[in-house]
Amino acid sequence: MTAAIPTLAASMHSMAGVFAALLPQDGLSSAELGTRDLVIQATYLIAAVLFILGLRSLTRPAQARLGMQQAAFGMLFAVIGTLLNAHILTYQYIIIGLVVGAIIGYPMAMKVPMTAMPQFIAFSHAFGAIAATLVGIVEYRHSFTMGMDGMMPGMSSGVAAAIGFEVLFGALTVTGSFMAFGKLQELITGRPITFPGQNAFNITLIGVALISLGVLIYNPDTAWAFYTIVGLGFFLGVSMVLPIGGGDMPVVISLLNSYAGLAASATGFAIGNNVLIIAGALEGAGGFILSIIMSKAMNRSFANIIFGAFGSAPSSKGKDAGPAKEPKTISVEDAATQLAYAGSVVIIPGYGMAVAQAQHVCRELHELVEKHGGKVSYAIHPVAGRMPGHLNVILSEAGIDYGALLTDVEDANRVLQTADIAVIIGANDIVNPDAEDDKASPLYGMPIFRPWTSKVSFVVKRGKGTGFSGVENPLFTKDNTFMIYGDAKGVLGNLIKEIKALDEGH
Repeated sequence: MTAAIPTLAASMHSMAGVFAALLPQDGLSSAELGTRDLVIQATYLIAAVLFILGLRSLTRPAQARLGMQQAAFGMLFAVIGTLLNAHILTYQYIIIGLVVGAIIGYPMAMKVPMTAMPQFIAFSHAFGAIAATLVGIVEYRHSFTMGMDGMMPGMSSGVAAAIGFEVLFGALTVTGSFMAFGKLQELITGRPITFPGQNAFNITLIGVALISLGVLIYNPDTAWAFYTIVGLGFFLGVSMVLPIGGGDMPVVISLLNSYAGLAASATGFAIGNNVLIIAGALEGAGGFILSIIMSKAMNRSFANIIFGAFGSAPSSKGKDAGPAKEPKTISVEDAATQLAYAGSVVIIPGYGMAVAQAQHVCRELHELVEKHGGKVSYAIHPVAGRMPGHLNVILSEAGIDYGALLTDVEDANRVLQTADIAVIIGANDIVNPDAEDDKASPLYGMPIFRPWTSKVSFVVKRGKGTGFSGVENPLFTKDNTFMIYGDAKGVLGNLIKEIKALDEGH
């Protein structure tokens, strides 16, 4: 399922954002169910079924495209049903919003490279959450004002609870998503930003927000409690994402996706719309399940991810490691010769391959090795890259068959034990031996690939830095590991030239 997470997150969040923007604040409270109401409910039912079928199809790579089409048609039915709502007084601003949104959104989606998809998803989360939060604020102000004027009964505790949850999760997602975008785009540091007592401070803020929510439920006319929830939600989004390091961004994105879904579902309860409840619940549950999958893949708990400040400092060994060893390098010519005559090659890609946009040249190298009689496989870690499933989508875009992908860590390690060459392209944490050997390492316990069990490992890396998470990697100094420094696309291109030159020489 991780292979479809980027498309799943984008499509589910767009559902929530569009519904929140289009739905009238008065809800569906018509006393008479005429023909129009029956048509609306029928379109919502069809939409809900298509959403569920779409998610089911997305769990299998071969059916992922069908799943996206099913979800898109579901969205079409849902929007049509929403536009038929009798409470819409004018379509002028709705049409303006749709046109402006399409003019901005379509070029952005078409031009954003796959390497920038994680930050694009985080950015879209923020705007979907803004829509849900604004709907909650407007709905509360409308009900509060009408109640104070005696024009309608006051807000019930149930509706107040729904709106309170909506604005809390919505506001948190807005600022949290912008912070995640900033870290992924490297507008702000990917290292955790911490201060003494930060965890206690955040827990206190969460406690105050929950107390304010309780006050609001007990007395919905307590406006100060409502606006306290809104303010704390915005602040918590910043204070809870700042101490999270770049290595944990895949889980953060999944969690923010879940929060946005909860906000959207609460919006549906607040304004009485069934399809928004369903779409939000699917997004919320899906994001939470994916967060669990990511946490298990790293052998980490939610508490450790949210409060652990992972990557705040390089790993310190529990014992004296002795003099530092220098990584050995290998020339492109020698590496190409070994690849040309290898019987089994396992490629382990990371975000470095994605940022270099080297997936297409990687496929060309793959084809050359197979032309010489070698077998090529790809070991894809569940948390490789900066977003779950990111590398799966990158390789699929290059036309690499899903059958060549090894997505189970233990299966991949069995293949690596018999491989002639392991080629690590821009990966770091997922091949770090400290995850198994050093209890002092923040990576300890995380399931990793073991490329050092192959006969030889080539590591393609831009430089000698620690990578996005800031953790040192002793793999680079192992006896059978050789470094090839440079941009991944350029290095792979040179390997291809050298292999072709060998062919011409014969």
